[in-house]
Order: sequence, then C-alpha cells, then structure tokens
Amino acid sequence: MNSTQARPRVAPFVALALMAALVLSGPIAQPHDYHAFADQRALFGIARGADVLSNFGFLLVAAYGLVALRRGSAADPARPAYAVFFAAIGLTAIGSGWYHLAPDDARLLWDRMPIAVACAALLAATMRDACRGAAAAMALPALVAFGIGSVLWWSWTGDLRYYLLIQGAPLVLIPVLQWQARAPMAQRTAFFIAIVLYVWAKLFEVADHAVLDALDVMSGHTIKHVLATLAAFVLARQFARRSRA
Repeated sequence: MNSTQARPRVAPFVALALMAALVLSGPIAQPHDYHAFADQRALFGIARGADVLSNFGFLLVAAYGLVALRRGSAADPARPAYAVFFAAIGLTAIGSGWYHLAPDDARLLWDRMPIAVACAALLAATMRDACRGAAAAMALPALVAFGIGSVLWWSWTGDLRYYLLIQGAPLVLIPVLQWQARAPMAQRTAFFIAIVLYVWAKLFEVADHAVLDALDVMSGHTIKHVLATLAAFVLARQFARRSRA
C-alpha cells in the first residue's frame, strides 16, 4: 500500500485518541472566577465596553464570508459547512456581546453555543474537502449536533470536557486532514495562520488580568476577541479566494 492510500487512515485514529484522552481525564470544571473579567470599565456608556464591542469584528467577518459564499460555486461540496461556519461566527458576535454585558452561566450558554457550532462546521468543511462518501456527507449534522450537545452537557453537569474537545479537535485534525488530502499549500497556510492566531487568543484569554495590568488600555480577553476575529478573517479570505478559483 502506498502513502497516498495510507493517509486517510490517520485522522480517525487521531480523533479516537483525542476522545479517549478527554474521557479518561474525568470531568473538567469551569473555574469559579470565570466571569470575573479584568476590564470592568464602561465604554461609550456600555458596561464592560471593551469586551462587548470587541465582538463587532465577528459580524464583519461573517458578512464577508457569506458574501463570498453567495458568489462561490454551488457545486462546492463544502459549501453548506462553510455557510454554517460563517453564520455561527455572526451569532458568536451577538452571543458573546450579550454575555459580556452581564456575565453569568445563563448568558455564557449563548456565547459558547455558536462557538461550538463554528468549530464543528469548520471541521466538517475540511472533512468534506478531504474525504468522500457517506461519512463525509454526514459530518456536518453529526459534528454540529455534537457541538450543541457539548454545550448543553456543560450547562447540565458543569463538565467542560466535550466543549473543549469540539474546540480543540479542529486544531489537531484539520492539519492532519489537509495533509492526507494533499490540500493546496495556500489553503494549508491559511489554516496554519488561523490556528496560530487562535492559540494566541486562548493564551491571552488565560492572561486576562496580567495583560491589563501590563498594558492598562486593553485586557487579555479583549485581545483574545481581536485575535480570534483575525483568525476567522484569514479563513474567510482563503474561502473567498478559493471561490473565485
């Protein structure tokens, strides 16, 4: 068997390894002080204004992506997954903005839900590009259902394992899927840049208070929103170029 035939076998094993690692890790609880964001200052009369308004970029990226989708080929098998991805990015702006106005678990549900759907849809789009057959065709509804279920599971049990899985799986599986499919280098580069930006976004999120202490003008969580927006824009830009090809 040559390397081209062997490559499609890699991704399922990686996915199973990720799932097994999280299941065996036991429940992962949300930190008790999760809602205590560093920047509590009002901006333009809006409470926690920087964290609220920094979500606006997601709406712009979503609009850009949906316009590119409308202009693209209807025959693109990944088109439905990208439609869900861009719609979820737009809903992230609304859900996250609403959450940051008055952070609590009830509002956080509507912040996390579109993020989970966006991650699921992006992974499904890559699977549709990399694979063919019934499994690839069913990836979008199956992964979106898993994403929604992961947020509901957290809401009911306090366990973040499956939400973390749907966020982390694309970071690992998308490069593997693109490698096995020998995706164009421009597409692989765009995803690599987006992944790096998203990882940096998560690091700034963890350093929320330390960043505000150091910079004063902006917190780590606000920078997280900016970097995540840039990551989504890189993907939207690559999709727009692909649609014109």
